[in-house]
Amino acid sequence: MSSNQSSSQTSYEEQAQSGFFARFLGTVEWLGNLLPHPVTLFALLSLFIVLLSGVMGYFDISVMDPRPEGASGRSADGVISVVSLMTAEGLQRIVTGLVTNFTGFAPLGTVLVALLGVAVAEHSGLLSAAMRGLVMNAPKQVVTFAIVFAGIVSNTASELGYVVLIPLAAMIFHSLGRHPLAGLAAAFAGVSAGYSANLLLGTVDPLLSGITEAAARMIDPEYTVGPEVNWYFMFISTFVIAIMGALVTEKIVEPRLGTFDDSQAPEGLEKQQMNAPTAQEKKALKWAGVAFALTCGVLALTIVPDNGILRHPETGEVVGSPFLKGIVAFIFITFAIPGFVYGKVAGTMNNDKDVINAMSKSMGSMGLYITLVFFAAQFVAFFKWTNLGTVLAIKGAAMLQSVGLDGPSVFILFITMCGLVNLSLGSASAQWAVTAPIFVPMLMLLGYAPEVIQAAYRVGDSVTNVISPMMSYFGLILAMAARYRKDIGMGTLIAMMLPYSMIFFVGWTVLFFIWVFVLGMPVGPGAATYYQ
Repeated sequence: MSSNQSSSQTSYEEQAQSGFFARFLGTVEWLGNLLPHPVTLFALLSLFIVLLSGVMGYFDISVMDPRPEGASGRSADGVISVVSLMTAEGLQRIVTGLVTNFTGFAPLGTVLVALLGVAVAEHSGLLSAAMRGLVMNAPKQVVTFAIVFAGIVSNTASELGYVVLIPLAAMIFHSLGRHPLAGLAAAFAGVSAGYSANLLLGTVDPLLSGITEAAARMIDPEYTVGPEVNWYFMFISTFVIAIMGALVTEKIVEPRLGTFDDSQAPEGLEKQQMNAPTAQEKKALKWAGVAFALTCGVLALTIVPDNGILRHPETGEVVGSPFLKGIVAFIFITFAIPGFVYGKVAGTMNNDKDVINAMSKSMGSMGLYITLVFFAAQFVAFFKWTNLGTVLAIKGAAMLQSVGLDGPSVFILFITMCGLVNLSLGSASAQWAVTAPIFVPMLMLLGYAPEVIQAAYRVGDSVTNVISPMMSYFGLILAMAARYRKDIGMGTLIAMMLPYSMIFFVGWTVLFFIWVFVLGMPVGPGAATYYQ
């Protein structure tokens, strides 16, 4: 490396570490560290809701119900009052509802069922082999696009993307004579900044839709939100994000990194390698593909024909059909069957015991999630019982209307807010469980459907993942980057990922507005754009 290149890299690192942006992120990190664990946070929020309901109930805080007379859930006098939980009746409701709040929380069962199928595909080796085959067999001219694209697709089983694909991408770039950190950044951008985009439905879809449905029912008690409601928008987003990620890597990130200097890396770097799928794995992938196609073919027979048994029994339509309502079951099937076929051919799974072991291992890793859901469920239930969410939503909607922010432009503010909150509260489920009860009813009262609100949230929640020190895998990515640059710091990594966050924010928001408000396209099957 020349002295000019060395001084340029040193200058870049110094700016990343000591510049205004690094100081800002240091402040964000400090503030984020002041937040308690998400489980503790939900427990404290639940207690806060109880206390706040007592105060507001004492002062008889209320609003007029904007829904027309006769609407489901509307009281006879048209008044929505805050209900205090600091009463004998409130305490009784808390005690008797503690268990049912938990067991009836929609995201709990749907996520666990979907994960059972994904677990078979993951532990059999199908997902790992598929990602390695996609990236390592791609032509050199499109390898960057393939890496970002594979990262987005890996979100179906996000942990695998972080653990397998990101180090693999760095190794591939290194083997091609390109800067390995550019490969790491490209994969990280796909897996994390493009978190909500995908070609297939994954475990995050039923998780978010369950929270959205609970929030929507504060306004409309009969409203349902299925896991598939954002699929159209997420599908097209996959290709747009992959293109943007590839361009940012090749036009901005890689040129700024310059030529890779092996002297900056720890000793033994050359020993790291990631093998392409073996002949046996390729054979297993082919048979898994056949099994997937046959499974999809059988499922298609239930919904494609006009007399399909899983169409809506009264209207005969796909919208509102048992097929869409039971989409979680099909996520389970389409992962479990190909996963077992792959394992059988590859020799990683031989019988039902292997399948059960794979499922039990994944369930064993869900302890923290289940604990989080217990307290999140109480928070959501208390928020609904007290009418606090509805009261805040009506007052907030009125405020936005008074300042003229009731048009589509309100989503720019909403997406920005979600991105900023994500900097300090990295969990998608935790963040949405806190914000959905406020913003879903509020934006519904402005005339927007919960499906569109959720799609906008997913944009904001994704784009700042790669620059958030609070993101659960951020430390892991920093450790991976240290394999290629011994002295890399958090500021350098965040500065490297910032262009992805900025470009994805602008590009994805523009795509959202074009898709929803210019083209008038639904964000998913049967998904409405406006709520009346």
